[in-house]
Amino acid sequence: MSDQTGHYGVILVTAPSQQEAEMIAETLIGAKLAACATILPVQSVYTWQGEVHHDQEWQLLIKSELSRFKELETKIRQIHPYEVPEIIAVPIVAGSQPYLTWISQQVSP
Repeated sequence: MSDQTGHYGVILVTAPSQQEAEMIAETLIGAKLAACATILPVQSVYTWQGEVHHDQEWQLLIKSELSRFKELETKIRQIHPYEVPEIIAVPIVAGSQPYLTWISQQVSP
């Protein structure tokens, strides 16, 4: 377990298509704002502009350091097609130290 509890996080972002999700992931990784992004198909149910929607979306599970969150959020908002994209950080409270070290190596400026 890392002695830097809360230093790392998984950032959740949904996208309308696999291609959009891949573009977001590649942009973040290329900018060294994320170490890795896992992309999964999901079914989302939500209210938008007073109507309930049932949509197929793509969930990104983005691994990064939480110290990069503001930059990461800014970049996602610049490139994301949604008016109000999901951008939620969940802290990693425990993890394999070699993996956490690898995250830090990938997001170092």
